[in-house]
Amino acid sequence: MSVEPSATAAGSRVVSARDLDLTFQTNDGPVHALKGVTLTVEKGDFVSFIGPSGCGKTTFLRVMADLEQPTSGTILVNGTSPEQARKARAYGYVFQAAGLYPWRTIGGNIRLPLEIMGYAKADQAARVKRVLELVELSGFEKKFPWQLSGGMQQRASIARALAFDADLLLMDEPFGALDEIVRDHLNEQLLALWARTQKTICFVTHSIPEAVYLSTKIVVMSPRPGRITDVIESTLPRERPLDIRDTPEFLAIAHRVREGLRAGHAYD
Repeated sequence: MSVEPSATAAGSRVVSARDLDLTFQTNDGPVHALKGVTLTVEKGDFVSFIGPSGCGKTTFLRVMADLEQPTSGTILVNGTSPEQARKARAYGYVFQAAGLYPWRTIGGNIRLPLEIMGYAKADQAARVKRVLELVELSGFEKKFPWQLSGGMQQRASIARALAFDADLLLMDEPFGALDEIVRDHLNEQLLALWARTQKTICFVTHSIPEAVYLSTKIVVMSPRPGRITDVIESTLPRERPLDIRDTPEFLAIAHRVREGLRAGHAYD
């Protein structure tokens, strides 16, 4: 199933994909990761991608980031190719693991992309201070990663992705390895961060409650080859306490996501 881009003005489109296919060539033969993916992500959206393991969620995110090349179809990021968007530093990327260098302090890890990009030292210091405040890690700049909990390390990873102020944040299941209590807390913090910064966020998850709680739009994907089986526009308010998950409206959206995941298996 392909979902046509909305009629929203092209200027508000952050990601626009049409008929996107990607096939990996392996020693065991071709692997069809994505097939016929058509989707628009608009400025200020929080879009979650959910589906079974191996359905192409991360692959699609990596295509946006110019880390994988599609076999056919088109994709634009901020109206340009993913390669041009990467060179323009149009996005920050948060991986499944925090990926912090253990020999660098938290501040040093956050500064690393700024150092590579050639920012002045005074600007680096100001940006590190600002993003540490955004993720509520002020006072931890001189700590090393091993001195922080897993949740705090992921917040530092998010801070690093925010340091150069890209408008698009790509997040590949950043909370998947955390326990439920920490995950709930980080979900709340991420929503607050999104509200403060007005970033556009593309977020990969395996969790239905997480996808429904966080998102303005939920993209449901089928097993390989990854197709979009449903795109759900959330009707929940932007401000969402955790107990919204007990409301009939939340449960109805979660039910639709679950039905979309089941429908996706009909492609098998």
